[in-house]
Amino acid sequence: MSLAHGPVGLRPIRRRDAHAWFDLRARNGSWTSEWDATRPADATDQSLTFEQMAGHLRGEARAGRALPWLITWTDAGRRPVLAGQMTISGIVWGSARWGMAGYWVDQDRAGRGIAPTALALAADHMFAISLHRLEVAIRPENTKSLRVVEKLGFRFEGARPAYMHVDGAWRDHLMFALHAEEVGPEGVIGRLG
Repeated sequence: MSLAHGPVGLRPIRRRDAHAWFDLRARNGSWTSEWDATRPADATDQSLTFEQMAGHLRGEARAGRALPWLITWTDAGRRPVLAGQMTISGIVWGSARWGMAGYWVDQDRAGRGIAPTALALAADHMFAISLHRLEVAIRPENTKSLRVVEKLGFRFEGARPAYMHVDGAWRDHLMFALHAEEVGPEGVIGRLG
C-alpha cells in the first residue's frame, strides 16, 4: 500500500532500496543517533542486514503486525527520493486494536512538514483498516518530534521511565496517543492546516 499527500509519500520497503537507505542513514548518523533504538549489552539477538530487516518487516506486514513504509519526498517534476522511514509496529488486533508509530526523517529535508504528514498518512490508513489507537513514544529531549505530535493533536498520556533502550541506555519516554473516534471526517491529514 502506497500513500501520498502533496510531495510526501509512504511506500513499501523493497530489498533493492538497500543502497539508498544505507546512504541516507550514513548521512544522518549524527542527526538520528541520539534517538535511535539500540540493543542492551546483554542482548543475544543478532543485528539484521538491510535485506533481513526488509524481509522481516514485510513478513510482519503480511501477518498484520506492522505497517512498514519508506518516506519519500518529490520535488516538482522530479522522481521521488528517499526521505526517511515510518513504521507502525506491535499491532494488536482483537479487543485492543492498537499500534505504535516510529519514524525518522532526513536532516536535509527537515522542516518541510515531512514527519507530520507521514504520521498523519499512517494514522489515517491505520484507522481506515479498523485499528483504534495509535501510540507514539518520544524522548523528552526530542523537541522536534514533540512538535509533530502536538501539531497532529495527539494526547499526552504520561511518562514511562526507562521505557526503551536508545542511544546506548535505557531512556525515559513520554507517551502520546490518538483514538480513531477523536479524528473527524477530515482525518488526521486534515489537522495539518
